[in-house]
Amino acid sequence: MKLRAEIIAIGTEILLGDIINSNASYIARGLAGLGIDTFHQQVVGDNPRRVKQAMEEAYENANLVITSGGLGPTEDDLSKEMGAEYFGVPMVMDEIAREHIRNYMTLRGRTIPDNNWKQAMLPEGCRPLYNHNGTAPGFILEKDGKILIMLPGPPSEIVPMFDEQVIPYLRSLSDDVMVSRTLHLCGMGESAVESVLHDEMIAMTNPTLAPYAKEGVVDLRITAKGESEEACREMIAPVEAHIHELFGDLVFGADSDTLPQVLLRELSQRGLKLAVAEACAGGLISSKLVSVSGASAAYLGGLVAYSDDSKIRLLGVRKETLSDFGAVSEATACEMAIGAAKAFGADAAIAETGIAEPASDTSKPSGTVCVAVYLKGEVSAVTMRYSRNRNSNREMASTAALNELRKALIKHDR
Repeated sequence: MKLRAEIIAIGTEILLGDIINSNASYIARGLAGLGIDTFHQQVVGDNPRRVKQAMEEAYENANLVITSGGLGPTEDDLSKEMGAEYFGVPMVMDEIAREHIRNYMTLRGRTIPDNNWKQAMLPEGCRPLYNHNGTAPGFILEKDGKILIMLPGPPSEIVPMFDEQVIPYLRSLSDDVMVSRTLHLCGMGESAVESVLHDEMIAMTNPTLAPYAKEGVVDLRITAKGESEEACREMIAPVEAHIHELFGDLVFGADSDTLPQVLLRELSQRGLKLAVAEACAGGLISSKLVSVSGASAAYLGGLVAYSDDSKIRLLGVRKETLSDFGAVSEATACEMAIGAAKAFGADAAIAETGIAEPASDTSKPSGTVCVAVYLKGEVSAVTMRYSRNRNSNREMASTAALNELRKALIKHDR
């Protein structure tokens, strides 16, 4: 069966921007891995008429519709009812779901409001998807060549339900397998990367190659469609090797790798300890590092030295350096890196100082950032300029700072 999917996220809170629609992203990635094409997504509020209208529009181009949200116990949670109405089937009580709700609430010492039993009502003839992490079951409903899969909204519930119950079901229906491999680059902008690969990307049909820009990082996603995962990976391998030949050390990882994760791993493998000194980044570099599990194996700590006085007192930056070159200078960044390494007894240190946004007391343009790297007694620095808003400049600078140390480690090994 050739499946064409559409994803509908249900929830007024998504439309209002109160929460991010992460469920649609997760479902889309899962569908892509099964070789199921998704050409359109919708977001609709908790309104029965609009939910049904969204389904009607979805089935004009798709034969598989997957929804998230709208399965709660409140009066405005009527998504299931709209699904049953669209397919012309009644709602019936599912005794297994009812018993699950009873057990789930009782084990947690909660009273069971009457409206919770509403969640055990499912469309007649559906395949229930029982919820082991909440009270709202999902379901699969098939009729007249159309498939409706309705899932709960909380990520802690939808993710295991999708992985454990929906993917095996869809895998049995899909004719193709689609596999993606994403390579991460740092140190070259998206437009520059795309110019190098432009002709090849246009010529490629299977596998395909597409760039995606993030803050300071460019992802290159290679996607292949074939009869099996093994066949797809065989198609991907030569493209991946070619990218490594073209971009060399700019490629720092693949798939779930992150720059902080890769850097900490490289430091740990070399037995090196890291310290950080930050000014305009305001702790963002350290935050990225400690987000990695096991960061303490290589990361000792960091200092945010925002004012000139703190740079002098905490990091040993000389007054003469600040007066002669300014706080935002490679000379100051170098002394900050040396000071951080000394303060923490580290083998390596990263330091950054910059201007996140325009200020009246400086002649340097907004987005000017100086990054210094200390590595085993050697120090180097570079100046970068960004033209975004305050927080984006900080994000870009912190990513660049991490990458400068990664590059220094590669250079040192050579």
